Amino acid sequence: MSGLRETDPEIYHQISMELERQQNGIELIASENFVSEAVLEAQGSVCTNKYAEGYPGKRYYGGNEFMDGIERLAIDRVKKLFDAPHANVQPHSGAQANMAVLFAMMKPGETIMGMSLDHGGHLTHGWPVAMSGKWFDASFYGVNAETGLIDYDNVADLVLQKKPKLLICGASNYSRVIDFKKFREIADSVGALLMADVAHIAGLIVAGIHPNAFPHAHFVTTTTHKTLRGPRGGVTMCQEEFASAIDKAVFPGIQGGPLMHVIAAKAVAFHEASQPEFKTYQNQIVLNAKALAQSIMDNGVSIVSGGTDNHLMTADLRPIKMTGKKASALLDTVHITTNKNTIPNDPEKPMVTSGIRIGTPAVTTRGMKEPEMKIIGQILTDKLKNPEDAAVHDKVWKSVGDLCSRFPLYRDRLAGVR
Repeated sequence: MSGLRETDPEIYHQISMELERQQNGIELIASENFVSEAVLEAQGSVCTNKYAEGYPGKRYYGGNEFMDGIERLAIDRVKKLFDAPHANVQPHSGAQANMAVLFAMMKPGETIMGMSLDHGGHLTHGWPVAMSGKWFDASFYGVNAETGLIDYDNVADLVLQKKPKLLICGASNYSRVIDFKKFREIADSVGALLMADVAHIAGLIVAGIHPNAFPHAHFVTTTTHKTLRGPRGGVTMCQEEFASAIDKAVFPGIQGGPLMHVIAAKAVAFHEASQPEFKTYQNQIVLNAKALAQSIMDNGVSIVSGGTDNHLMTADLRPIKMTGKKASALLDTVHITTNKNTIPNDPEKPMVTSGIRIGTPAVTTRGMKEPEMKIIGQILTDKLKNPEDAAVHDKVWKSVGDLCSRFPLYRDRLAGVR
């Protein structure tokens, strides 16, 4: 970044400090990860200079023969990873990947149904403040209050009552296996289309650790970061009969020129996900999540549903009389990063919450395993249960520093940060 340092030292400083923050902290936000140097290189490439409106072989601008090659590689690779009949790799985010399905298949005012945000769903699944909630008649299903699990019989009853045109499954905060086959049966009972948003579990699906949404879903959307460990972006996949509608919805429907530097980075991440070691990595993510959840529970903090089958969990902080907002802020002071999150039927407001969401993709990327998860669970709960204890604060701070020094991140980027 020598050119940036000379051209814009203020931005150079902020980026350098962010690098230092990532290197010297324990990242437990379930939707974050650390990309490879190869992904960074592709995203910072000259591909950012090229306008490529349209699709491979059908561009509105000349000079796209190499962009066509990059996008075709990205498409072919992601189709193979998910056994997808068709894929569009141009969505700029997971939200736009979902919007493409809604734009293609729905008319304003028609009915959709997704998981309630406060039970683990996502804003784009019909929540009132989002486009999906403003443009469509949205209704919701949730989890059982006692078990924290999706009650498929209840979902079926709600679908029969509301008769949505589109049923959405997938979550941003659900720690158990999702039965896509059962969701398809429920959708079929009223002739609904099924969209599976697998943004969080995409890497687990690729590795065969979580069931694939294909062939059950009509549409499968995902982000390319999180467990997939690629750049920030989205992909919309679908059955072949919807291919033309989806492509037209993405462009020119909801966005213009694609970000070819990001698509190049997506292609690199898809290649990395096809390698044998990626499955080993995904398996370790789950082993780490189970070990971390157990450590947290062993140290007196509850986990929603009593554990996890994937990469994330939600700590219920009511027994220790703390809000998610306060807990996240406290952990920030010792360089442990989480996010406040609602629990099912949360008595607190959405910006306060009674829980924090915790995930293991990023710490697994650094090379940490079950012994380190036991330590993290211990120091995390120590800090939360002793928020004003200076000795505990210092002990946790030291433990975080020791872990980060043992598992360095972007080692070659350490020089010249200051």
